[in-house]
Amino acid sequence: MLEWSATTDADVGALVRLGRACLERDGGLPDLADPEHMRTSFVTGQAICGRDELGDVLAAAAIGRDSAGGRTATGLVDPAVMGQGVGHELAEWVARHAGGPVRFVMDSVSPESESLLVDIGLHRVFAETIMRHSLRHVPVVKVPDDIVTLPFTDDTSEAFRRAYQEAFGDQPGYDEGSARAWGRWLREQRGFVPEDSRVAMDRSGHVAGFVTVSEGWIEEVGVVPAWRGRRLGAHLVARTLTAIEKQGHTEAWLAVDCRNPARSLYERLGFRSHGTRALYDQR
Repeated sequence: MLEWSATTDADVGALVRLGRACLERDGGLPDLADPEHMRTSFVTGQAICGRDELGDVLAAAAIGRDSAGGRTATGLVDPAVMGQGVGHELAEWVARHAGGPVRFVMDSVSPESESLLVDIGLHRVFAETIMRHSLRHVPVVKVPDDIVTLPFTDDTSEAFRRAYQEAFGDQPGYDEGSARAWGRWLREQRGFVPEDSRVAMDRSGHVAGFVTVSEGWIEEVGVVPAWRGRRLGAHLVARTLTAIEKQGHTEAWLAVDCRNPARSLYERLGFRSHGTRALYDQR
């Protein structure tokens, strides 16, 4: 039904149109409409796209590597041709060319893709809800008494690291190296906005929480155990929404683990679900 060929830089515009079609139907990571993200994800040297008789790209898949060197794969199928076996063709292509076990990285998860991945023996190992705030009505949440917030600078970077360590140190999988790695990653994060990222401290200089921000995104929010339940997290999120609006954005985004109870907080502050992003491994 589709004519398959290797994906090249010349296909990036068509890949963006494909990504937008998937976002409109199933939601997911808004970067699917970003040319640079689509180039990085789908023009990898091992990549294929399927065109209809008019030359429009209606499906694509690519094999790559993660930061640890493991094999990854990703794919998209236009909603117009879902249910016609195209997803199975992409999965078979990945199996033939990956050269071993592969992790599927799905930036937009449709019911059809979920069923397909289960059928071929994969299972979810991680999933996060993508959430969007329209910024039409930005909430105001008063800063808790005895709290001050400071932007990210060289002088406050250590306070950010301590806040991260204390906020997430009780979470599964955390280790001492996590905070150090996080600090390096933060500075390298694409679009990082240090002046709008804030660390919260009490009057005694103890860290209470933090929020990190990139262009249009709330990247991470953490509150240390002693300050949970005292509206600090709500204040940091609401304050950041105002900052993102002042950046000139008309919407704000965040991603939250599907199992994270903080999702209900974000919903109370005006965020709404915009689909799912997930990782799948072989059983």
